[in-house]
Amino acid sequence: MRSRQRVLAGLVVATGLATAILLWGVVSTVFFAITVAYVLYPLRRRLVDRGFGRRTAAAASTSVAFLAVAVLIVPPLWSLYRRRRALLSYLRSLPDSVSVELFGTPVGVELGTVVVFLRRALADLAVAAAGEAPVLGLKLFLFTLLVYAVLLRPSAAPAVVFRTVPDPYHDVVRRLHERVRDTLYAIYVLQGATALGTFVIALVVFWALGYEAAFGLAVVAGILQFVPVIGPSVLVVLVAATDLVAGDVPGAVTVTVLGLVFVGFLPDAVIRPQLAPYTADIPASLYFVGFTGGVLSVGLIGFIAGPLVVAVFAEAVDLLVADRSTAETPPG
Repeated sequence: MRSRQRVLAGLVVATGLATAILLWGVVSTVFFAITVAYVLYPLRRRLVDRGFGRRTAAAASTSVAFLAVAVLIVPPLWSLYRRRRALLSYLRSLPDSVSVELFGTPVGVELGTVVVFLRRALADLAVAAAGEAPVLGLKLFLFTLLVYAVLLRPSAAPAVVFRTVPDPYHDVVRRLHERVRDTLYAIYVLQGATALGTFVIALVVFWALGYEAAFGLAVVAGILQFVPVIGPSVLVVLVAATDLVAGDVPGAVTVTVLGLVFVGFLPDAVIRPQLAPYTADIPASLYFVGFTGGVLSVGLIGFIAGPLVVAVFAEAVDLLVADRSTAETPPG
């Protein structure tokens, strides 16, 4: 029987690798859908407890996921599309070099190479977005279908895992499950709520300061909230630098002070502590390493996969240390 189980386990691993290789183009979509379904399971369970059928609860939870993804994707693309001509005109109007006075000494800053790079990057982005539109539509459909399928029968996967894993290791599976759940909540719920708060505050700040692209800047600020350590502060610095290049020194100082305080600091100080007890306590350094390594290794989906892998690794180390401490402790 053990030999048969080993053969079957090897067959599962081999077919799983073959599936991953052949379907590599949608692996990120599948992973994203599974993690989103993981986070939405409590909502689905709450709807079922209140008398909704499992299909209705799964459909309602999937609709929440679909709307969240649409809200994340559509506003930046729409804002970029509306202001494409203004952005191109602005890039064309930038001089090749700028002289800035620091402590009474004029300092020349070359902008020619940066401007050319930005123009090419914007043109490449527009072409890539136009070419990838049908693919993005198919991936969005696949994402929605997978989330619904997972939420329709959420107990199927845990049942298979607990039947496969021997009884003495069930506590390990539960610990890893709790770590995965808390980490995904930290990424989606805590970061999402903080990003939404950042968007609202940034919209008010940039609108009050008279920026025409206040909505677009606020959207970018909210998205940058998902970038650990750096966050939306880098946007504030870039906006201030743009005002400084344009010769508006008071405006640059004002947006730097108000932006760093209200956009860069306030959402983290107000929203994050309220939700922190419901999420994993991941050190900022580990989160940043996971985020950066994940994005550089597997692309955009790495902002979820990277911190998740790091968190699971940290939990495995904690389990090993606890197990060794228990084994070395003398009885009695």
